[in-house]
Amino acid sequence: MDETVLKSLLQHLPVSWWEADRELRVVDSGGGAFGDIRTAQRFLDTLRQELPAPSAQSGHHCWQAQFDGRLFDVNWPLDPPRQDRTRGMAVEVGPCPSTTRRYDAFADLAPAAAFIRDADGRYRWANHAYAHLYGTTPEGVIGKHVRDVDAPADADRVLALDQDVLARGKPVRHTLTYHRADGTSGHAAGHRFPVHEGTEACVAGIYIDISDYTRALHQRREAEESLCALRDHSGLPCALISAGGRILQASAAAAELLGTRLSELVGRRAHTLLAPAPELPALERSWHALVARRSRRIQTSAVLVDGGGRQRRARLHLTTVGRGASRAASVWAVVTHQSLAHEAHPPLTASQVRILSLLAAGRSNGEIATSLHLSRQTVDYHLSRLRDLLDAPTRCALVARAYVLGILAPQAWPPRSATACHPHSTT
Repeated sequence: MDETVLKSLLQHLPVSWWEADRELRVVDSGGGAFGDIRTAQRFLDTLRQELPAPSAQSGHHCWQAQFDGRLFDVNWPLDPPRQDRTRGMAVEVGPCPSTTRRYDAFADLAPAAAFIRDADGRYRWANHAYAHLYGTTPEGVIGKHVRDVDAPADADRVLALDQDVLARGKPVRHTLTYHRADGTSGHAAGHRFPVHEGTEACVAGIYIDISDYTRALHQRREAEESLCALRDHSGLPCALISAGGRILQASAAAAELLGTRLSELVGRRAHTLLAPAPELPALERSWHALVARRSRRIQTSAVLVDGGGRQRRARLHLTTVGRGASRAASVWAVVTHQSLAHEAHPPLTASQVRILSLLAAGRSNGEIATSLHLSRQTVDYHLSRLRDLLDAPTRCALVARAYVLGILAPQAWPPRSATACHPHSTT
């Protein structure tokens, strides 16, 4: 085997070889123990402190050296390639004893559950976190067989996993279910991997108890399913809208109200469903207040446009979703009241809405004129214009249309505008 092939072989082993000049500066190095020549130089500097600097005439030295918590068998110097060079080799044999003690103490008190079992399933070592999973102490686990700790069905699965890891010879990540002494079950996630205890092949594992996380995930899934069932079967038109104004979810009733398919409604910009109306600027301000968390919930109204271009006024309940401190993640919009769908018509003036509210209260034309300080002829003109706009042939029909079209609030007396912010507002 030539030297090039040998160096290539050592590159994959826990070995370090080096060549140094007369000043013991590393000029070439290799092997799989260290990743770069700087580490090899630090290693050589450490060796110089433990042994007088050797030379080609000083004979061959073999000893064990500690470096960065690792233990090496050192051979230095070896036959030099030429007179102005020195060559050496070190083979890693394991962690130094002090490091092992520190690791054992760390692993014993680490929050992650860890264990070592032999190939037959008997515990060689377990830390406090692992024993805590079973409601006992490490002394109550070490030396016992898996069947003494786990239920028969769990023990069979554990032993099968151990044999699989030993057969593969490499780590395996998985999530498992275990049963505690009180009969409750838990969940843990982590890695199981092969190790050697002396000359014996064993299986080690490091796991994190995820029982609380799994339980919370299950509860969240149940809550989402309940919310979806409520959304789909309540009959209420509702939609979940992102902070950016895009519809994320919607009920079948919302799609029916807007005369479109549910698949076409989800993903659509919410503002494209709103008709021009005097209250739009106020609705926009309310939306920004919700998203910025200046408000938690708002009740308002808006004019919606369906797939056929018809309009209807709807009462909206907007509620923020998400626990962000400065910005809401999304907003639920629920329609609780809606008017009859109708063709678009010019928006009514404040005077026209006030006339409708007085008409609905039973006032005569003369009383309306006196109340609004208008002439009788002006009131007659407005009423005639309103009958044309709302397609109502009589006074009674005009009042009825005002209610079903959402112009007047259906739950208010005396009658008032459906868009009024205060019960006694006139518009």
